[in-house]
Amino acid sequence: MLFPETPAVLRLRHAVRAWLGSYPNAEVAVALSGGADSLALTAAAVAEVGAVRAFVVDHRLQDGSAGVALEAVQRATALGCVSAETLTVHVDGVGGVEASARRARYEALDNARGNVPVLLGHTLDDQAETVLLGLARGSGARSIWGMRAYDAPWGRPLLTVDRSTTRQACADLGLTPHDDPHNQNADFTRVRLRLEVLPLLEDVLGGGVAQALARTAEQLRDDGAVLDDLADSLVARATVHEALNIEILAGEAPALRRRAIRAWLLRSGAKAVTEKHLRAIDELVVAWHGQGGVAVGGGRPGTRLVAARQHGKLTLSFAKAGSGELENQ
Repeated sequence: MLFPETPAVLRLRHAVRAWLGSYPNAEVAVALSGGADSLALTAAAVAEVGAVRAFVVDHRLQDGSAGVALEAVQRATALGCVSAETLTVHVDGVGGVEASARRARYEALDNARGNVPVLLGHTLDDQAETVLLGLARGSGARSIWGMRAYDAPWGRPLLTVDRSTTRQACADLGLTPHDDPHNQNADFTRVRLRLEVLPLLEDVLGGGVAQALARTAEQLRDDGAVLDDLADSLVARATVHEALNIEILAGEAPALRRRAIRAWLLRSGAKAVTEKHLRAIDELVVAWHGQGGVAVGGGRPGTRLVAARQHGKLTLSFAKAGSGELENQ
């Protein structure tokens, strides 16, 4: 298929080309929903990549979803994808429909992709929404890093391209995207951000809000990478038989110390470490007055993971659920 060289189509192709320049791949997969963003991405990927496979996830959350998926598969084939298939998933609703659908979708894509990266149609507007959601959580700079261009195996070539460009590209290509009713459902927080909050911010602040939020996220990711390296060095210096030396930790700046504690916890099997956890564990280091350990997410079935101060060291132990009995990690 020959693609017209309109400004919107060229913008998309340049974005995919730039992504490939940073992350070279002779073959990629595309997660195709049939919406404007993923449809435009699929077309641009076909034009720029040697071989493109398309995966269409059917969440079975709406009547007629199988037909929508079939139409997306047919469009992928017509655009020139070397293969296209539907992945049918079960959405169990645990943690809410949005979160459950996302888990099911990513698991299916990961299982189907083989060893090739999967390109996702996230745009500049999606990035702005993600940053705002992270800001609302108030859990530190990491929560407003936004999405990366590549978090293996997930690639996001369109993070610098806005939604209006993907829609224009589809029009230029003669493609009519599928409009998911969920994208207009104000029961979803992200939809309200998209339809109400961001347009209001653009109006009040005079435009350019999405771009500013994306730039902020990029700057914070760059800063965070440097701090993470420093934190890793601190963990290496402070580690004594899988525990952390209190004296070494206490001599560092609070932000670096807490970042090092976070890295140590995650490496030790902790899950979902919050700012509240970090500050409580940090007090074991610099404001200890005999308080007990701090339980964090993770551990093993029937146990919980507990950080405690013992003999000048920060240690991790497993505590049996419902008891105070500890066992060494």
